Amino acid sequence: MKKKLIVLSTALILALSACANMNDTQQRTLSGAAIGSAAGLGIGALTGGGLLWGAAGGAAIGAVGGYIYDQHDKKQSKPPSK
Repeated sequence: MKKKLIVLSTALILALSACANMNDTQQRTLSGAAIGSAAGLGIGALTGGGLLWGAAGGAAIGAVGGYIYDQHDKKQSKPPSK
């Protein structure tokens, strides 16, 4: 259990360190996936469910959420049409 947690934590840290040359959409999608993965891992650990399934499901939901947030933010920041 502890070995899996260390491996997944290391993978998340390495994935987040690669965000330097990304545009806003890519950064928000990856950040959402990382946050969702951590949340899914935590929920899986608390409920006794599968840790990998929890992390994978959380990553997918977080990535979609990050992408949708980015698209919403872009629409909000556009100047009104004349």
